[in-house]
Amino acid sequence: MIEFAGVSKSFRHGAGARLLRGHIRQWMHGDAGGRFFALRDVSFRLEAGESMAVVGRNGAGKSTLLSLVAGLARPDGGRVTVEGRVAALLELGSGFHPDLTGMENLRLNASLLGLSRRRTEEVSGAIAEFADIGDFLREPLRTYSTGMLMRLAFAVAVHVDPDILIVDEVLAVGDLPFQTKCFERIRQFRAEGKTLLFVSHATRLVREVCSRGLWLEHGRVAMEGSAEEVLEAYTGQAEPEEPGAAPVSQDRLN
Repeated sequence: MIEFAGVSKSFRHGAGARLLRGHIRQWMHGDAGGRFFALRDVSFRLEAGESMAVVGRNGAGKSTLLSLVAGLARPDGGRVTVEGRVAALLELGSGFHPDLTGMENLRLNASLLGLSRRRTEEVSGAIAEFADIGDFLREPLRTYSTGMLMRLAFAVAVHVDPDILIVDEVLAVGDLPFQTKCFERIRQFRAEGKTLLFVSHATRLVREVCSRGLWLEHGRVAMEGSAEEVLEAYTGQAEPEEPGAAPVSQDRLN
């Protein structure tokens, strides 16, 4: 189960590395750079076994929402409740080390996702077979292509038996045969009654695997409902705009 209750998350402008004098200036004069809100007062509830697509333009807050569910960030306000083991595919290479081999990263990532050493050894063969990267499993990750990295990351995520699977568009880098295999595994995952939180530009896939939809715009919930209703509204109507914003083209799904 996933529940957001009045959740807001902000970030500080210009939050990169700075010299000591920059930190002293900020401490003495306050945060002149200000903050921007990635999410504002977001509320929804996703029951166990349901699947939800999160749609919205780039910068709408989709990845921030997924990061909060995965426990990679904490909200500034409101409450985030997540019950069950979470496996997240948010960014290629997250949780992996480039100097370790594929097999070493497999064991490391499985451990981070909560598997015991014994259970990891039991499923490592199935993970290697699903990833289908051959002898590269014994090579350092820095030698992998983005497609090979995605294969290994997805294979680990779906074989740790998660209660909740989070996918943020990373499947787009895979080749067509492997994408097809991934989508079949997602369908199987849904048939097993697991929970899915999904960000994808592929409207056909969203309609097929997601029962519900959440449309984010400027960090706020613009619409929540069935996946079909949300996609129809999002792709077929002008989106809400902030004052002074330029008109939005309706021929895209970002």
